[in-house]
Amino acid sequence: MVNIKINGMSLTVPKEMTILEAARTANIEIPTLCYLKEINQIGACRICVVEVKGARTLVAACTYPVAEGMEIWTNTEKVQKSRRMTLELILSNHQRHCLSCIRSGNCELQRLCWLFGVDDEHAYDGFNPEYDFDDSAMHMVRNNNKCILCRRCEAACARLQNVGVIGPNDRGFDTHIGCAFDQNLDDVACVSCGQCIVVCPTGAIHEKDQTQKVWDALNNPEKHVIVQTAPSIRATIGEAFGMPIGTDATGKMVAALRRLGFDGVYDTDFAADMTIMEEAHELLERVKNGGTLPLITSCSPGWVNFCEHYYPEFIPNLSTCKSPQQMFGAISKTWYAKKHNIDPKNLFVVGVMPCTAKKFEVNREDENAAGVPDCDVALTTREVSRMMKRAGLDFANLLDEDFDAPLGESTGAGTIFGATGGVMEAALRTAVYWLTGDDASPVDFTEVRGMEGIKEATYKVGDLEVNVAIASGLGNADKLLKRVKKGEKKYHFIEIMGCPGGCINGGGQPVQPAHVRNFTDLRALRAAVLYNQDESSQLRKSHENPMVKMLYKEWFEAPGSHKAHEALHTSYKVRSHY
Repeated sequence: MVNIKINGMSLTVPKEMTILEAARTANIEIPTLCYLKEINQIGACRICVVEVKGARTLVAACTYPVAEGMEIWTNTEKVQKSRRMTLELILSNHQRHCLSCIRSGNCELQRLCWLFGVDDEHAYDGFNPEYDFDDSAMHMVRNNNKCILCRRCEAACARLQNVGVIGPNDRGFDTHIGCAFDQNLDDVACVSCGQCIVVCPTGAIHEKDQTQKVWDALNNPEKHVIVQTAPSIRATIGEAFGMPIGTDATGKMVAALRRLGFDGVYDTDFAADMTIMEEAHELLERVKNGGTLPLITSCSPGWVNFCEHYYPEFIPNLSTCKSPQQMFGAISKTWYAKKHNIDPKNLFVVGVMPCTAKKFEVNREDENAAGVPDCDVALTTREVSRMMKRAGLDFANLLDEDFDAPLGESTGAGTIFGATGGVMEAALRTAVYWLTGDDASPVDFTEVRGMEGIKEATYKVGDLEVNVAIASGLGNADKLLKRVKKGEKKYHFIEIMGCPGGCINGGGQPVQPAHVRNFTDLRALRAAVLYNQDESSQLRKSHENPMVKMLYKEWFEAPGSHKAHEALHTSYKVRSHY
């Protein structure tokens, strides 16, 4: 520990801390634009500069370590003048279309300009290069005219996800973020995870907005339009309306969607229960019959893309089960359409998802059980919240409402899909019951819970020892798969989530600014919502869902049946790495 002073206040802090972290312990926020804790600590933006007694110049608080006896000032006239000038310089080559920007009102640059009284955005105007939009990818748009070269996106892509398809091109004044040789994003091995979007401080990267397609469908009298919401959305959508992080907004979300005009408001948790029925059956079949092991989950389209691009040798290990979003769509356009005498062509299925890769997924091959796409549009949490705001809905004050039956019925197992380890735990609940036939079989598999990057566990089920592993985020997936390839680890079942923490931290979730992300455990707070719902659920195992039982009896016959495979399973292909 070391003794320091910040703005005259005496503090004792760990010697490993930076000035930025030390100030936070005293509830002093030092502004940043490039800093992301444990990902991007490069001191590039110079917004976080502070005065240190004895130092020749202002120092970057995000990289400067504390030392015994250090005296620091964070808000002197010199510091404020420097920050204001830096902001003016950033604005000098920033496209200032704030009124039409998707991030207006939630832009870190905009906020800092207001905080530091930047009243002349033309102070350093001069020649600026102009960049074309890159809207080649299915899931996002890149606009380098709004880029401030903070390099957060590069850090998220390379260091967090081990993908590394974007980075700085050229040098000096011509430096810009792009793909190698300035290729379009669609021409490289981007996996559509969207982690670059949620770390961007401005509107330089954003999801491809598809809300107009949904408005058009809602206004088309020939279309029967239904919506499904992924498990994690209830834990995050409240943030878009100023509610505290970790608020369970399930009932208000349902009410808001119903007021948008959807003909049915359903729960993807139901399809998650169906996924478990098919996936647990697939696991047991492979274990009993010497099939390809380990079985690896296929719920995360970002992970599936990563596998196809970077680890095609593991494609035989992927579960053939469609994701819950796609299963819901397949069930909707087969059983539901027939039940309600609707032509599948006139049934429009919208998914509200935490994930930008879902936009890619709806366009994948072999995702058309009824001869038309299983799901028509995948909206992010951000997109659907914008629709609600446009409709003038007072979200926080809506009375709670329930999902529509029958596709709104689910178990706690379906709910925990949204957190890392949740798919594994849900599958184990059903697989162990099927293996033992014991109604008192375990419900809580706590070893697979938590936000660690890689988790492992071994369970003894009857005469069988089942080895499982969970990888949270593609960087950790990369590490785990390398161990498996080398023969260092042997598992029966692996869960991989494309985003660190799982869907609760997906690339389509509400964007929280760096000063929140850096010092708040978003993943834990959001995940707690899902586990609390699970714990309070009357039914906590997927095979207990009465609607699931009815659907198999009435339509799909049994898990793993030919009819189930035709509608609920898919295929994969090798994709180029370069």
